[in-house]
Amino acid sequence: MTPVILTLNAGSSSLKFRVFSRDGLVRLAKGAVSRIGGAATLKAGLTGSEEVPVPLAEGADHAVALKGVLDWVMGHGADWQIGAVAHRIVHGGTKYTESTLVTPEVMADLEALIPYAPLHQPHGLEAIRASDALLGHIPDVACFDTAFHTGRDPLFTHFALPPELYEMGVRRYGFHGLSYQWLAHVLETDRPDLARGRVIAAHLGNGASLCALHDGRSVDTTMGMTAVDGVPMGTRSGAVDPGAILLLKRSFGMSLTKIEDLLYNRSGLLGLSGKSNDVAALLADGSETSRFALDYFCMRVAQAAAGLAVSLGGVDALVFTGGIGENASPIRERVAERLAPLGTFETLVIDANEERMMAMEALRLIG
Repeated sequence: MTPVILTLNAGSSSLKFRVFSRDGLVRLAKGAVSRIGGAATLKAGLTGSEEVPVPLAEGADHAVALKGVLDWVMGHGADWQIGAVAHRIVHGGTKYTESTLVTPEVMADLEALIPYAPLHQPHGLEAIRASDALLGHIPDVACFDTAFHTGRDPLFTHFALPPELYEMGVRRYGFHGLSYQWLAHVLETDRPDLARGRVIAAHLGNGASLCALHDGRSVDTTMGMTAVDGVPMGTRSGAVDPGAILLLKRSFGMSLTKIEDLLYNRSGLLGLSGKSNDVAALLADGSETSRFALDYFCMRVAQAAAGLAVSLGGVDALVFTGGIGENASPIRERVAERLAPLGTFETLVIDANEERMMAMEALRLIG
């Protein structure tokens, strides 16, 4: 038998998975279930082979989706023995400062954090419940997007609000921690000179944020209490004047549900362009609104990077990662051009690999 680790990343209508060998953490397979709740389809393939679609039951939920994944895994790797299932969980709050084995107490704590990440947390927890029901004897590991940012100076975790609210959990947590943790690991391995220096990392994708790292640790980051804060994203607004939110409620009569939908699903590049949240499509379109959306995005990313340079006291390297950061060279160039006033620094691209980071964390915990 070949011991393996399964990683799961659950969204509202998707479930992405990877299979890694326990020995050396070589990726053996990957795939995803899309359109959960509707015409669900699993696309999966062994490393080096084409991903093949497999229809699932109409209206499949996360439990049915995970069963489809497990059936595919067992059918394509007959000698694979799952030793742990690692789950990406967006919010760990203040209690979970590193990945942890899931217990009933952990689940209760994470369910209490749903209001802090209402569009992300429930789906990760649903995947854990499905995994426990189908593979109850195999440990589940919760890997948190907030954990990497714990331990920062209070200057970077507070809002300018009364202290009692901070104690109630109204604070800046930061997200995309698994991506930044992987990036810090790669720098330590491949560029230890930069790993010890002042690095601004830009995780740019449909979700986007930036992080200031020094000596491989998070100093400051653009996302705050929720994953809608900071720079604009594919469909998320990024930072918005709180007074504008009050105005939408008080003067325009928008419900909280509609405001939430606006900020998370109808803003960002999609809202600015009126066309798409896909950077490649906007670059190809070339219309005035598409150009404006991309220019706005690049300006805000550059402004955020400049602010993080203040947090670090300078910058030695700017590292791009994520789908946009890795693949959209025009975006990287525009951001770098706007940062020319900061002087000379190195620019790198490092491929995101949150899944391997999750597998590494699971292996650390199960020994």
